[in-house]
Amino acid sequence: MTTTILKEKLERPLLFPGLTWQQFKILEPILDILGVKLSFLAGVLEIEKMPGRKHETAKERIGDLRQIYLMKADRAYTPTGSMTLESEEGLVRREADKSYELGANRERPDLAIEVVVTSGGIDKLEAYKRLQIPEVWFWENSRMSLYALTQQGYEEIASSQLLPELDMGLLVRCVNMPSHVEAIKEFKRAIDGDL
Repeated sequence: MTTTILKEKLERPLLFPGLTWQQFKILEPILDILGVKLSFLAGVLEIEKMPGRKHETAKERIGDLRQIYLMKADRAYTPTGSMTLESEEGLVRREADKSYELGANRERPDLAIEVVVTSGGIDKLEAYKRLQIPEVWFWENSRMSLYALTQQGYEEIASSQLLPELDMGLLVRCVNMPSHVEAIKEFKRAIDGDL
């Protein structure tokens, strides 16, 4: 009953500031059983409800299209999904919606993808900066924003530095299509001629 009430009340992420890393690690297994998504950044615990259909549909479509592209481009990669990334030194814990290692023997993913349906919460770019993720993509309001990690932090970029041949306009168009099957077909047709 408590779990259902908590999930229904979480229209926006709940933030709990003032925690130490040790306090967070004590709370983590307790909160994990409630079926919510946890993040931590510099003393702030964020609790989000598990994603809904709109979020999951966009996440899976982006993942499927990226996989098709990587296979067609013959790029070595490992999908690392929404694995938990954390750094006690950086005081951060985050789970990307999708993440990928491009190449072999990576310590962390090279790319994290976030699908944003609700506003508020911790500064996700700051979390990824502390985790040293080279590139982060945000899908929000039917558009994609890309960020590359530099010495000064993240800089917004027009196209992927990791996958420079990927046509982001095509990717966005296909993610926005109503039919998943038609989106996949359209994407495959378009990249068959490009690569």
